[in-house]
Amino acid sequence: MNSIRATFLAVSALALLGTTAAQAESYEGVHAPAGALGRSAVQAEAARAAAARDQNVVRGSRGAETVAVSQSRAGVQAEAVRTAAAPDQNVSSGSRVNSRVVSTMRNPVDVRAEAQARSTNAAQ
Repeated sequence: MNSIRATFLAVSALALLGTTAAQAESYEGVHAPAGALGRSAVQAEAARAAAARDQNVVRGSRGAETVAVSQSRAGVQAEAVRTAAAPDQNVSSGSRVNSRVVSTMRNPVDVRAEAQARSTNAAQ
């Protein structure tokens, strides 16, 4: 019984080897190389990058990074104060059962600004 099993395994292994060899192809890559630089240019660039100073320094260890400013500081601060003072900032339609959010309350920042404008106009 053991010799039959061993013969069967040997024949199966040979059959598997034969099918694998019959399906073998040469691999030419997924895409054709389309680099703009030649081999020597790439090697020169790699050598320059390898010789660069401080290439393995952790980001931020050289001090604060510069950030592009898109708005004025006062404008951002005013927007933050107005948003923080909004009467319905934390209310959504699911906050209470059977409720609808209707923003009818005026923002206190706007009310203060209008009052200040009125008092300034009245003084003039």
